[in-house]
Amino acid sequence: MSDEARPRRTAVVIPAAGRGVRLGPGAPKALRALNGTPMLIHAVRAMAASRAVSLVVVVAPSDGAAEVKNLLDAHALPERTDYLVVPGGDTRQESVHLGLQALPEGITTVLVHDAARPLVPVETVDAVIEAVRDGAVAVVPALPVADTVKEVEPAEKPGDPEQVVATPVRARLRAVQTPQGFDHDTLVNAHATVALTGEGATDDAGMVEKLGAPVVVVPGHEEAFKVTRPLDLVLAEAVLARRRANDGF
Repeated sequence: MSDEARPRRTAVVIPAAGRGVRLGPGAPKALRALNGTPMLIHAVRAMAASRAVSLVVVVAPSDGAAEVKNLLDAHALPERTDYLVVPGGDTRQESVHLGLQALPEGITTVLVHDAARPLVPVETVDAVIEAVRDGAVAVVPALPVADTVKEVEPAEKPGDPEQVVATPVRARLRAVQTPQGFDHDTLVNAHATVALTGEGATDDAGMVEKLGAPVVVVPGHEEAFKVTRPLDLVLAEAVLARRRANDGF
C-alpha cells in the first residue's frame, strides 16, 4: 500500500512522570488539581478534543501507573478516543521513548504534549496535525518572544551577577509550545539515534533537528502556556473561569 493510500492515524504521547519540583512539595505536577480536576485530565481532554486523535498514551510515574489509570477511568473522556497508560522512565526523553514503544501498528502521526500545558485550544492541536499531514516531518507551535532576550555566561553560584555575551535578534526568536507533531518514523528514528549518541535535547523537535531533518513552526496560542510555578496555577484558574463564563458551563 502506498503512503498516500495508507489511512492516517494520529496518536498523542503525554509524558507525565515528572515530579514538578518548582510547584513545591506534594503530588506530581500532572496530578495537581486545576479547578478541582487534575491537570493531566485537562491535558488529555485537550488532545482528545481533536477529532483526528484516535489514541492518547499517558506515560505515568513508574510507581504510579495504576493510580493514573484509575484517574482516567474516573473522569469523562471522549468515547471516540482510546487511552493507554504505561510506566515512564527517569527522564522525559526516556518516558517519551517508552510511550512511542507502546504505540500500535498503523500510527502515522505522533504528537508529544506536556501534561503541564493543560489548556491548549483544539485549534492549535489541529493546526499541528494538519501541518504533518501536509508533509512536514516535525512541527512545533510557537509564539513570538515579547521580551528582549540576553545570552549570558552562567554564574557559578545562583544569584551572582552574570555577564551578558550576546543579544539575539528578537524578531528571529520564538517561544516553543506543545503539542509538537511528527511523522511517526522520523520521531522513532530520532529517539533511537540521538539516544545512542548520548546527546539529549530539551524537546523532541530538538532531537529531530540533530538528525538534520527540517522542523517547521505553526502559530501557537497564549493559552497553551506551561504551568510550572504557583503563579501559573492562578493564571490557569482565571482562563478556566473565563471559559466557563463564555461557554455557559
